[in-house]
Amino acid sequence: MSQWIKKLPLTPIYLAFILVWVYFAVYSGSSLAYFGLGVLLLRLFFSYPLKKSLAALAFLSLFVFFFLLRREMAEQAFRQEPPSASSVQVLPDTIKVNGDSLSFRGRTNDRLYQVFYKIKSASEKEAFQQLTDLVVLDMEAEFEQAQQQRNFSGFDYQAYLKSQGIYRTLKINKLQSLRPISSLNPLDWLSVWRRKALVYIRNNFPSPMSHYMTGLLFGDLDTEFAEMSDLYSSLGIIHLFALSGMQVGFFLDGFRRILLRLGMKRETVNALQLPFSFIYAGLTGFSVSVVRSLVQKLLAQQGLTRLDNFALTLMVLFILMPNFLLTAGGVLSCAYAFLISMMDFEKLPLIRKLLAESLTISLGILPILIYYFAEFQPWSVLLTFLFSLLFDLLMLPGLTLIFILSPLLKITQVNFFFELLEGVIRWVADFAPRPLIFGKPNLWLLVALLLVLALIYDFRRKKSWLLSFSFLALLLFFLTKHPLQNEITVVDIGQGDSIFLRDWQGRTILIDVGGRVEIGKKEAWQERQTSSNAEKTLIPYLKSRGVGSLDVLVLTHTDTDHMGDMLEVAQHFSIKEIYVSKGSMTQSDFVQKLEQIETSVHVVEVGDEIPVFDSALQVLYPSGTGDGGNDDSIVLYGEFFQTKFLFTGDLEKQGETELLQRFPQLKADVLKAGHHGSKGSSSPEFLEQIQPKLALISAGQNNRYRHPHQETLERFEKLNTAIYRTDQQGAIRLIGWNSWRIETVHS
Repeated sequence: MSQWIKKLPLTPIYLAFILVWVYFAVYSGSSLAYFGLGVLLLRLFFSYPLKKSLAALAFLSLFVFFFLLRREMAEQAFRQEPPSASSVQVLPDTIKVNGDSLSFRGRTNDRLYQVFYKIKSASEKEAFQQLTDLVVLDMEAEFEQAQQQRNFSGFDYQAYLKSQGIYRTLKINKLQSLRPISSLNPLDWLSVWRRKALVYIRNNFPSPMSHYMTGLLFGDLDTEFAEMSDLYSSLGIIHLFALSGMQVGFFLDGFRRILLRLGMKRETVNALQLPFSFIYAGLTGFSVSVVRSLVQKLLAQQGLTRLDNFALTLMVLFILMPNFLLTAGGVLSCAYAFLISMMDFEKLPLIRKLLAESLTISLGILPILIYYFAEFQPWSVLLTFLFSLLFDLLMLPGLTLIFILSPLLKITQVNFFFELLEGVIRWVADFAPRPLIFGKPNLWLLVALLLVLALIYDFRRKKSWLLSFSFLALLLFFLTKHPLQNEITVVDIGQGDSIFLRDWQGRTILIDVGGRVEIGKKEAWQERQTSSNAEKTLIPYLKSRGVGSLDVLVLTHTDTDHMGDMLEVAQHFSIKEIYVSKGSMTQSDFVQKLEQIETSVHVVEVGDEIPVFDSALQVLYPSGTGDGGNDDSIVLYGEFFQTKFLFTGDLEKQGETELLQRFPQLKADVLKAGHHGSKGSSSPEFLEQIQPKLALISAGQNNRYRHPHQETLERFEKLNTAIYRTDQQGAIRLIGWNSWRIETVHS
């Protein structure tokens, strides 16, 4: 292998580094990727002889052709409308049952789909929970495109599925029958074996022990583990369940050791490693981290170490899993592996070595972590060190042994240990402070941060340079957390309202938080484990903008789609003051929620002001004590940088009339349309008086109320008012220094 490497035109790590930039240039098409690639190619021709440079270019061209071919095939598959389907083959190990919701990956017409079905009965739910065989479902179904990104820096489900080779979702409307089938495809066998193991564990071992066994042995965490998963995530140690180097080393080394002790020749064992690695990867779901670790382990046994090993691993992954760098898991797994390959702490004592590795990796990976998650839990450095010893040295071998022995002897008495562990995790989560919110850097800032941290590592022994680069790093982190921009953002939270205002000085105001309105009651078996609406939309957006606290939270009225997620928001951000109307305080449920937040509450009066930008938001309405409903919504007005803004909550015609009676000269350049653009809001008389140039409508995509109403839209059109809608364009943001420009997630 080393002889083969010597034939490469450049060092493997340099080639791999250029390949990464080639990869992102092809798949992202961003100006940054092209710029970085151009710089590297110029350096290549200036630093190396022409013959070597041309040879390297020829080598890189092979990958360019491969990437372009894969990208074009993916785009064609996405553009093609799938043929109609009356049946779908279930991939058993992808089955997820959450209340009355069934999801899995299925194959039909030789294409892969993400399939969804609403379970009709408790017995049907139990049947799917116990299903372990290969089956085909006969059905009536319809294809849909997955939801795209809805907020700036938000999750793009469609892009994620495309990275998995899935270009449509399939919604089953009617399930007609279930037929068992056989298959000669080894991938199907692995899927069945993995599913059988998961179901076996859940049926034979108590909770929470079963969750740790499926997670650490097979890389699967059930929806029932959602609460603990959130706690592990909040502490920054959810990666303990990500199968990677430690688990791969444990099983692969164990496999070799057992066969060698049985007397097999080393050559035979080496030959058997490949099928064993394939089987192990399949039993863990072919996750990027496992495949990457297996490739690295196999290359290490061929004499390749450190950076050469990592570089060749990347090249192999580009071929085996071409989309692996399009997901957060793939990028983070490779980033961790690169840092470990770079570091040399072998001369340190064991404890100091582990601590030094943990600290270096945490700091080195920080820019990438905040790019994907916008926050960092400092305690994770210590917690990773402590719990990794527990997970890797005790739980992994212990659970493996218990699983192997379980057909003969079921050892469930140790479940108390896992109950104790979860108690400790809950205690630590209660004790630990909130994660530090850094914000999400743009791609230019991300590259700058990585470059500066690399320079800090290179110049760590030169004090003056170290201080200079450290200061630069702090400046870049500061710009990530404080973008030094003025913004007014209508966050796309679905059917509801939430508007975020922040000036360049960092003053923050949030108007409403949204919330999910539940329709009807469900039986116990139908109840789903789910996150709140704010945790999926509003909270990630605020964190991406570096927001750690809110100066003012305005809750315009007591409808759930405006204030329902106030407790969830308060869990993630400190709130200095909450503004509410007099009428809202007459609603006991609302008052109880306010008391749980334990912060200052201000009951508004007409004329109250909230300083922001170059002026202040003024309270125009309500003047009396209402009922906390739509026409009791707090109405806010402000003129910022020569532009008049009016935020009306869910105000309807009656409230609009009262508002105009009190302020007959009221005008607005930008109107946040009342009640999501309903027929009963934005009356002709109201619009004729305020003469808005721009209307902002917050409504859910394909919402059941059919907001905004066509009549309301026509009223705006008669006045030549430009209309921006979250249901069509996603989040809407006005941004600038002393004037405003508008941007949306979708044009």
